[in-house]
Amino acid sequence: MRLWDNAWAEFVPFLAFDPEIRRVICSTNAIESVNARIRRAVKARGHFPNEQAALKCVYMAIMSLDPTGTGRKRWTLRWKPALNAFEIAFGGRLAAGRK
Repeated sequence: MRLWDNAWAEFVPFLAFDPEIRRVICSTNAIESVNARIRRAVKARGHFPNEQAALKCVYMAIMSLDPTGTGRKRWTLRWKPALNAFEIAFGGRLAAGRK
């Protein structure tokens, strides 16, 4: 009960978001999986001579997550409602960031 009381001020603003946004925010399994793969790739490499080499390693780790490209369909089905809700809630700031 004390945990709820201490975190209530941070939790209530979360409820103001649309259900689509809350669903995506709460499901961090995909994010944790990507982070684990990146950590594994970086740990296996060990040392990077420069920043470009580190970025290339991270890029290759991310690209190896879905080599066939079939995950894009699942990603689109899951994130499209959330992206639309973000677009409505934040008045075009999402589209402005893509430019």
